[in-house]
Amino acid sequence: MNEADIRKYAGLMQELGLTGLEITEDNKKVRLERAVPAMSRETVVVDTAAPAPAPIPAPAARETIDYISVTSPLVGVFYAAPAENAEPYVVIGDRVKKGQVLCVVEAMKLMNEITAEEDGVISEICVTNGQIVEFGTELFRIKR
Repeated sequence: MNEADIRKYAGLMQELGLTGLEITEDNKKVRLERAVPAMSRETVVVDTAAPAPAPIPAPAARETIDYISVTSPLVGVFYAAPAENAEPYVVIGDRVKKGQVLCVVEAMKLMNEITAEEDGVISEICVTNGQIVEFGTELFRIKR
């Protein structure tokens, strides 16, 4: 499948308001997914040949939530650092400011920076470097 075909299918998804489409061609399977319209109109291609990791179960509800949950806005690969041998963007205990880069999620060879939405302290990193994440996967918890 070439880029023109993928763009044609992405346009069809946009036109019909679809959030997912799976195409099988020449014994290869490609799945196109895009974020919920309220979030982003970005289209992501995911090769479904490799099995997806089991979803991380949601933690038990607390009466008062004293942290901000940072979730992935798209499907891709989580990277904690800008390069393989570089220091991670953040570690547990780091104080972060609104707009500070926390990690990148790679999708279709594009590195998408994920930033802090509020000031706080990194209290938990919920995924590991190189892990495939899905839309809505919790990446970080930032204590207010």
